[in-house]
Amino acid sequence: MMKRFALTGLAALALMASAAVAADESATIRAALAKVLPDFKPTSVKATPMEGLYEVEIGPQVMFVTGDGRYLIDGAIIDLESRENIAEQAQARARLRSIEQVGEENMVVFEAPSPEHTITVFTDIDCGYCRKLHEQIQAYNDAGISVRYMFYPRAGADSPAYDKAVSVWCADDRQEAMTRAKAGENIPKRQCANPVAEHRQLGELMGIRGTPAIVLDSGDMVPGYVEPKRLAGLLEQSASAN
Repeated sequence: MMKRFALTGLAALALMASAAVAADESATIRAALAKVLPDFKPTSVKATPMEGLYEVEIGPQVMFVTGDGRYLIDGAIIDLESRENIAEQAQARARLRSIEQVGEENMVVFEAPSPEHTITVFTDIDCGYCRKLHEQIQAYNDAGISVRYMFYPRAGADSPAYDKAVSVWCADDRQEAMTRAKAGENIPKRQCANPVAEHRQLGELMGIRGTPAIVLDSGDMVPGYVEPKRLAGLLEQSASAN
């Protein structure tokens, strides 16, 4: 019995020592990044399956840094046994976490009657392919796909598309206003507290340059318009892979 307790105690000490080493390396990494990226604070620093390599999450962005804080790896990291891209998986998880932190209450949602998947679409009111996507909103919903819209007026804050996004958000019926605006109708111009700037900032951090930008419920991002049946297939394929 004493021997078992002794071994358990040694195991606990080993775990504590390992945690202390990890904490030291996390602090080293944070200090190193603060020197080169002073405006961005890591939301998490955690060990990867590769010894000495740490996954650093800054909002929706992910990078990999060595424990001594000297080397940063930006690109694919492939597990040759599973053939999986560890970096891509980490990036997908970070996107989802950042989007969920915004909350559906801060999005314009077109929910499917029997939802099987949920996509988040960064949209520009005046974007042609965004309008084409919205013309088929019922087809997406009928395919079991709920659509959550976040605003990404590409021309920035001082643009008609930005003003339209704010007016859609401030409308009494946001879904109706979104549909009318995307059909090219003039909707009443309104002002109120709104999440448009927050949406656009998150999109920029994700590296979005064009719209629509579709984030699947796996966290994978698909640029551009995808018709409903093909998107349903992509969602099923993504779900079976994860």
